[in-house]
Amino acid sequence: MQSNNIGAFFALVSAGLWEGSDVNLNDNVDWEKVYQLASEQSIVGVVLAGIEHSNIKPPQELLLQWIGEVQLIEQRNKAMNAFVEDLYGRMQRNGLYSILMKGQGIAQCYERPLWRTAGDIDLLLNGDSYEQAKKWFRTFSQVDEDENVFRKRLNLKVDSWDVELHGTMRGELGERIDRLIDEVQKDIFYGGDVRSWHNGKTRVFLPSANGDVIFVFTHILQHFFRGGIGLRQICDWCRLLWTYKDSLDSGLLESRIRKAGIMSEWKAFAAFAVEYLGMPVKAMPMYSTDKKWSRKADKICSYIMAVGNFGHNRDMSYKSQSPFFKRMMISLKYRTSDFAKQVMVFPLDAVRAYWYIWGTGLKVVAKRMLSKK
Repeated sequence: MQSNNIGAFFALVSAGLWEGSDVNLNDNVDWEKVYQLASEQSIVGVVLAGIEHSNIKPPQELLLQWIGEVQLIEQRNKAMNAFVEDLYGRMQRNGLYSILMKGQGIAQCYERPLWRTAGDIDLLLNGDSYEQAKKWFRTFSQVDEDENVFRKRLNLKVDSWDVELHGTMRGELGERIDRLIDEVQKDIFYGGDVRSWHNGKTRVFLPSANGDVIFVFTHILQHFFRGGIGLRQICDWCRLLWTYKDSLDSGLLESRIRKAGIMSEWKAFAAFAVEYLGMPVKAMPMYSTDKKWSRKADKICSYIMAVGNFGHNRDMSYKSQSPFFKRMMISLKYRTSDFAKQVMVFPLDAVRAYWYIWGTGLKVVAKRMLSKK
C-alpha cells in the first residue's frame, strides 16, 4: 500500500508538472496519504493539477478541502505579487536596484503560476546597495533575526511578508561553488545578464535563465546538504529548464557545473527528475542513462521523502524555543545524521559540505561568544 501510494503521488506530480498526459491509477490509493505527501513537499497545487488528469479522484470531502487550500494559495500569490509590485517600485524610486530571486519569478515558469506554493521574498543586491537597502528597510521593517554576516543575509518582516535581503547567494558548500556563484552574480550586475517579469505596472528584474539555473540548482544542493530538501525546489528547477530549453547555453552550463565540481550532483538529480518526475529528456541537459545515476536518484528520493520540504517532517521547534547553544547542538545532531545518508550518495562532496558547515558553525559560535564579552 505504501509503495502504491508513493507511486500514485509521483504519477500525479508528473502529470501536474507536464500537463496533458493522463494518469491511470488503481482503486487501492490512500488519498489521505497522497495529500499528506503533497503537503509535506509543499506542492499541493502541482498534485491537484495532476488529479485533473487522473482516472480516479479523491473522496469528495478531501477533494473540496484540497481545492480550498489551492484557492488560498492563489489568493496569497496574488497578494504577494501586488506587494512585490509596490515594494519593488518603492525601492527603485529610492535608488535601490535589486534582483528578485527564486519565488515569484520562478513561479512564472509554471503552467499555473498561482498554484505554486509561495515562500518568502528574496532580493539580491550588490556591493554598497546591500548596505543601503539594510538601512532603508530598517526604517519601516521588523528585523526578524540577527544578520548572517557570513552569508550577507538579513531577514525582515515587512507588513505581514517575510523578506530576505541578500548581498550574495553563496551557499557555504565549498569555495568552488561560491566562486561560481560570485561569477554569475558579477555577470548579472556588471554584464546586465538579466531577464524581466512584468508584474502589474512594474518591471521586476530576474537573473537570466543561464544564471538562474545555477542559482536554483546550487540552492537545491544547499537544502540537500543542510537538511531541508523538498520536491518544490526540484520542481522549480525542472520548470525553469523546460521553459528555457530552447535558449539555454548548454555549453556554458556544462562548463560552469564542471568548474564548480558538482557534475555528479547534477547527473544524479537529473536522473531523479527524469525517472521520478517525468521530466522530458530533451529538456534535461547532461542527463545520462548510466544506471549508477538511477541508483543515486533512488537514494535522493528516499532522503527527500524522509525529510520533507525545509525539514517539514522533523521537529523544528528547537529553532524558536531553545537557547543558542542548545540550538547549535541539535542542529549538529541533525547535520551528522544527514551526513551519514548523504555520504552514500555523494561521498566526497558530502564530506566537503559537512566540514564546511562545521567551519561556519564555529565562526557563528565564536562571534556569539565575542559579542557577550
